[in-house]
Amino acid sequence: MRAARYATYGTPDVIHVEEMDVPSPKADEILVRVCSATVSRTDCANLTAHPFIMRFMIGLSAPKRQTLGTDFAGRVEAIGANVRKFAVGDLVWGFEDSGASSHAEYLVIAEKHAEAIPPNLDLKDAAACLEGAFYAWNFLNKVSLGPASRVMINGATGAIGSALLQMCVDAGAKVTAVGNTQNLGLLRALGAERVIDFTTEDFTASPGGFDLVLDAVGKSTFGRCRRLLTPNGIYISSELGPGCQNLILPLFTRLDGGQRVIFPIPTDKDRFFKHVYALVKGGRFRPVVDRRFALNEVREAYRYAASGQKTGCVMLDLDLDRNQQGEESL
Repeated sequence: MRAARYATYGTPDVIHVEEMDVPSPKADEILVRVCSATVSRTDCANLTAHPFIMRFMIGLSAPKRQTLGTDFAGRVEAIGANVRKFAVGDLVWGFEDSGASSHAEYLVIAEKHAEAIPPNLDLKDAAACLEGAFYAWNFLNKVSLGPASRVMINGATGAIGSALLQMCVDAGAKVTAVGNTQNLGLLRALGAERVIDFTTEDFTASPGGFDLVLDAVGKSTFGRCRRLLTPNGIYISSELGPGCQNLILPLFTRLDGGQRVIFPIPTDKDRFFKHVYALVKGGRFRPVVDRRFALNEVREAYRYAASGQKTGCVMLDLDLDRNQQGEESL
């Protein structure tokens, strides 16, 4: 099999597509033939080990897991002796933000870390429902959200932002979505009540009254967004913020009362899978896909994912790559 691998942290130039043996599943594992995976902000962070705190999870001086990739969708090819949840031929998806080695034609993963794919979902798009949506869900599982809620989402066109928008709309919230000119129609189609083009308007200068301001790209701060919030409004960002302030401010704002900052530490993956399965099966969530790359184009996929220009998800299409086996490896 072929896999995208790296031996040292760095730019996409350190990635090489290498031939490897197909792994064998242990007693509690399944072997998955990967159809698709995303190249996400998490993947880019794992590649560069930036911020530095990432190294304490993925390897201090070099990556512990040298095959890239955090999420996947595919077909079960073999099962371990103790596996009861799946059978050969089942369609499955899953992710591990510390690494699932999914940028490869095959992977092995513990049975408990994979789930069945909703029957109405195309396998090539399934992985686009996971990593970004999981972080979006962890914004919302820490707050009360309902039909009376007014929400502003900055970065509503990314993988996290587009999932946030759909989940907020599904809960009945009234959403103002911030994006670029070319994607304003997409934001309306996903359910935004109002859209703001950040290329022509500063969203922080908008009229306030929001119960939640959700920064899905981490390009603002609580200080800039505070005027947008109601007296008891909540600000959440996907990033640590300048000086890691989004880890510190939750402590002080909780003590002060009134407006608060919450940091969306990702938890409860099992409950997330149940939630996103129900959303997809009920037609209440659709993945947003920007571009698709074959495995031999993995460097280009990482460069594009890191450019800040993507809309929704960047896909690594392993089935596409299988149709290009005659092309030269990196």
